[in-house]
Amino acid sequence: MEGIAYARAGLLGNPSDGYFGKTLSMIVKNFRARVTCEPSDEIVIVPAPEDEPRYPSLAAMREKFQLHGYYGGVRVLKASIKRFSDYCIEQGITLPEKGFRLTYESNIPRLVGMSGSSAIVTATFRALMGFFNIQIPKQILPNWTITTETQELKIPGGLQDRVVQSYEGVVYMDFSKALIQSRGYGEYEPIDPKLLPPIYLAYMTELGEGSEVFHSNLRERFDRGDEAVVSAMQKFAGFAEQGRKALLDGDHSRFSKLMNDNFDLRASLYTLGKMHHEMIGRARAVGASAKFAGSGGATVGVYEDEKMLCALEKTLGEMGAKVIVPQVL
Repeated sequence: MEGIAYARAGLLGNPSDGYFGKTLSMIVKNFRARVTCEPSDEIVIVPAPEDEPRYPSLAAMREKFQLHGYYGGVRVLKASIKRFSDYCIEQGITLPEKGFRLTYESNIPRLVGMSGSSAIVTATFRALMGFFNIQIPKQILPNWTITTETQELKIPGGLQDRVVQSYEGVVYMDFSKALIQSRGYGEYEPIDPKLLPPIYLAYMTELGEGSEVFHSNLRERFDRGDEAVVSAMQKFAGFAEQGRKALLDGDHSRFSKLMNDNFDLRASLYTLGKMHHEMIGRARAVGASAKFAGSGGATVGVYEDEKMLCALEKTLGEMGAKVIVPQVL
């Protein structure tokens, strides 16, 4: 059995998903994580090449750490298996005593805010669901994939990534406290991807950092009632709500402006590196909108035409960034 999950880009509202907010996000099928589950006499987790602790040189070791982090994906698979088992126990499902062999691969750029680790988790759950012939409702699946990271791996984050990886396409999400506390999940509304304006995605692996770097500071400030953070989360949620309406109304200009507003508000909360600001500035200088796709290292925005897309490729390419047109369908 094979499980696949794709990268994602937050369009509007992030990072309010972890703070009872609202977000609008899309899947990015240019990049994916794939997990294969095959019968075995015992449970075997096969490391991917980036997990191999051998390096031809110190420079190669440093480059691998930069691209893939220090821990690799094996720990993510282990935690996913554990939480999948927890789900079955909670639901009274007795799994048959049979072994399996898990292998994984991912081409999602690491640590640039495209949700690479949660894609591996979601893909693992899907592979195990297929192997054991168990269905987890797609509105419930994100609750289990997020706790794989937040509880088992101590990686903070919100539900946005896991919801859009569960539903795919474009999804508008309402994580209001009343909904989450009453039924355990939010209101998730798929939006026709054809309503999107032309979207570009740019990323630089050199600028990547774990989401915990960003969220830890915000969480502490939010929990102690920091007025600036609490107010900002309400504004982020409002951007997503307005963006949903803009898409349904076909107002691409409004949608593009909201993306700029989303980044500007975020920049007011957190000190960002010079290169992050340069990526945003270069994109806006040619007329495109620009905001973070996630925790940093990747930007997403609206462009008008092929001429502007070429200008984005040129100006962002000069600083080492790659520019792609995301595949959503």
